[in-house]
Amino acid sequence: MKTKKFETRDEWMNARRGKFTGSKLKDIYSKRNPENKKVGFYELIADKISVMPTGEPQRDIGTRLEGEAVDRFAKETKKKVDKTLVMWVREDDSNIGYSPDAFVPGKKITEAVEVKCLAAPRHIEAYLTQQVPDDYIYQTRQAFITNDDLKTLYVVFYNPLIPCKDYFVIEVHRKEVEEEIETLLEYERKTLLEVNDIVAQLTF
Repeated sequence: MKTKKFETRDEWMNARRGKFTGSKLKDIYSKRNPENKKVGFYELIADKISVMPTGEPQRDIGTRLEGEAVDRFAKETKKKVDKTLVMWVREDDSNIGYSPDAFVPGKKITEAVEVKCLAAPRHIEAYLTQQVPDDYIYQTRQAFITNDDLKTLYVVFYNPLIPCKDYFVIEVHRKEVEEEIETLLEYERKTLLEVNDIVAQLTF
């Protein structure tokens, strides 16, 4: 065993990046399924290939980089995109809505953009699995639930702290999730009826 000493906590923190430490083990190892890749696995990878984060809250980073990500998408795809701050609502129920980060304008809007500027481990996980993380699945489905004309949602992942893979896109197509969309729309309608009934009772 070797012992390393550090002058500052920053040096100590930096030395821990990318190492299999005790605190990381619980975020990596799954006793029930050792082959399952937990977030700590992707954190190890991210530590080795990403630039040290600044300490800025992830939510603030995402807001700051959103426009930059959309511009990158437009440049990479040569698509004309509209970044106007809007909310879509269903024609048959204005209580069902979705706010796209950008969309491709047209008589009918069939393509839209959802930007995800995630922390490095989640960014790497999405890239390696080529899957939208579970936390954001329903958000992507809401785009199709709200807009019946939408055919493709481009989920743009952008994290400039990972220079080698800072940008990539996962496409979600309506035809691949049609059954799920119908199920979720029915659920939303039933839930709204229940909510409205309770509100009516409480305010009668």
